[in-house]
Amino acid sequence: MPTDELILELFSKENTRNRAFEMLVKKYQRDVYQNVRRMVGLHDDANDVSQNVFIKIWRHLDGFRGESSLKTWILKICTNESLTFIEKRKKLLNLNDDSYTDWMLQTIPDDKYISSDKIVQLIQQAILQLPEKQRIVFSLRYYEEMPYEEMSKLLNTSEGALKASYHFAVKKVEDFLLKN
Repeated sequence: MPTDELILELFSKENTRNRAFEMLVKKYQRDVYQNVRRMVGLHDDANDVSQNVFIKIWRHLDGFRGESSLKTWILKICTNESLTFIEKRKKLLNLNDDSYTDWMLQTIPDDKYISSDKIVQLIQQAILQLPEKQRIVFSLRYYEEMPYEEMSKLLNTSEGALKASYHFAVKKVEDFLLKN
């Protein structure tokens, strides 16, 4: 697997830019999809948003300043694109946060790409019921194992607030799983 430094170096040169981007996509495609999927819920939506993420990366990679790791920068784009998608979907469906969550919970079981494993479905439902910020923090910490310091830079939030959000999210997920 190529290093981020090599990808960035190759991307900075016109004659190797395409190859560098192919390397980046190969390296981060799974991370991008999984991160987006946890936020938007549905497979087809996650594919669409992931494609938008890579378009945005292509357009802005030459402006990457290295203030965080490349992966953190990419996850920030994933988060922003996912949130934009969710807001557009809520507006299109004329739903508020609670009714959107209800709509998602009804839609998820119909997604043919969701595992039939009951516990996977329950965890997905538990995560979807979290408030937006807690959902993001939970996903980044639990699935991506992102340190709070890095998450703080990504979300422009204090580490203390992130720890509290994660704690509350974990408690809500546990409570949901115990009840169901």
